[in-house]
Amino acid sequence: MPVVAVSSLTTAGLSIRGLGRRVLEKSLPSPREVPAPAPSRPEDIRQRKLMSRAAWFSALVMREALAEAKWSDARAEIGAFFGVGASGAEMDEVARLVAASMDGDRFSLACCGGAGLDACNPLFAFQIMNNFTLCHGAILEGLAGPNAAFFSRGTGTVTALEEACAAVESGACERALVGGADTALHPVTLAELEREGFLRQGLLPAEGAAVLAIASAAEAPIGRVEAVRVFPVERPRGALVPRTGVLRDAAVPAALDALDDQPCDVVVLAPWGAPAREALMDLPEVLEATLSVDASLVLGESLAASPALAWVLALDLLAHLDKPRALVLSAGPDGDLGAVVLGRGVGGRSSARPSVTPIGGGGA
Repeated sequence: MPVVAVSSLTTAGLSIRGLGRRVLEKSLPSPREVPAPAPSRPEDIRQRKLMSRAAWFSALVMREALAEAKWSDARAEIGAFFGVGASGAEMDEVARLVAASMDGDRFSLACCGGAGLDACNPLFAFQIMNNFTLCHGAILEGLAGPNAAFFSRGTGTVTALEEACAAVESGACERALVGGADTALHPVTLAELEREGFLRQGLLPAEGAAVLAIASAAEAPIGRVEAVRVFPVERPRGALVPRTGVLRDAAVPAALDALDDQPCDVVVLAPWGAPAREALMDLPEVLEATLSVDASLVLGESLAASPALAWVLALDLLAHLDKPRALVLSAGPDGDLGAVVLGRGVGGRSSARPSVTPIGGGGA
């Protein structure tokens, strides 16, 4: 599947090129709040009031990718598939909702559906519906082709790529945008990550967005999606994530299945914290990769956006280093594995594979 354009939003800002170079040079700012550009067009200013922070991220990377791809025509036929995170509403609205939804000292769904929603601005709904992380950008850019938003703690974003490729391959659309946008810095999300123990396990909360523009055909693609796989991983009853050993045992078969016996020059890992990092750290050496990068150490963990950011990073590394193939293996807080194999665009060539050079620490 040809990749025609990419766009990413990280602490380095909004860009379509250079993420791989900056990672190799270790010149990226530390993961923190992203400096997203303010809206400037009148329609942006109006709609921004209805958007969560992640939705604005999504709209920005969509616009940049469409511009790079030069897709100004027939936008109503372009598909859109995104991994999206939890609601990212304004906290004062959340506080009013929660206060009006209490039945004594307990939160009541019945009260929430009545008094709770009545206590909020009606436009609040557009911030709390997580599918609007996709919808706002699609509305602003006039995208009306096949579409789907997948709630994601990692694997959902890989599923979005599966669905986007299937839509293009089946002829449902000839072009599509696919990616993810999210923030792990929203107070409600941070509280969840702390409650479930992810922060204590080394997860580095961040935010960002990234998107690929894919097409059924392209004369000079910047890359190719060669394989997309989602691998459910067994976990203990009642547990959110698998044990480290189980995840480690699943990682190598998943990688080899996705690669289909083809060599791999670059490995980009996107683990959700120390347990997943430990499980994946031996994979680059097993695959005899030239270079390995731990994306979550340099970009942080932005949940639904993490796999998409890792794809853009991998494509940029292939172009920068002139390598033919990369494997991106993501293991989000949902515990499952997502494997994506990406190929170099025009002008790629094979190369020898010396010992692994880890970037980002942790041996991966």
